[in-house]
Amino acid sequence: MDVERTELPGIGVRFEFETKRHVRLGIVAHREGRRDFIIYDPDDPDSMLDCIVFSADESAAIGELLGGARIVEKLNRLHHEIDNLVSQQLKVGATSPYAERPLGDTRARTRTGASIVAIVRADGVETGPPPSAILHVGDRLVTIGTQEAVEGVDKILRGIE
Repeated sequence: MDVERTELPGIGVRFEFETKRHVRLGIVAHREGRRDFIIYDPDDPDSMLDCIVFSADESAAIGELLGGARIVEKLNRLHHEIDNLVSQQLKVGATSPYAERPLGDTRARTRTGASIVAIVRADGVETGPPPSAILHVGDRLVTIGTQEAVEGVDKILRGIE
């Protein structure tokens, strides 16, 4: 799907695209976090039929529903295609020694061979998180590797290893 991106000075960014069913949609991402979801008139692409406004919190929740689920879906398909590869969401608990610390402090990949490919949070999904990404209580780390490696990351997060 092609997505057109347009900077809106002083407002944010507008993304426009067309679905497989030829419905033209737009999303205006305002700087303060609000999102306007626009449904364009099929007879006049410059006119909108409707606009649904989402707060920053609502946008984050919807993004998590769409983005987080899709990442896990893709990883689950990959898991079925490649023997010995598993994907799991590992939660950063309140007692984790890595809560409120950078992801890199875990040295998870070096210590286990597993990769953390995304962090799922209440406010959205961070794919390909850098070592500087701060882990927070309640974060879910999408982790892929062998079963043993993923279990190793879980132990690291729980402070067992």
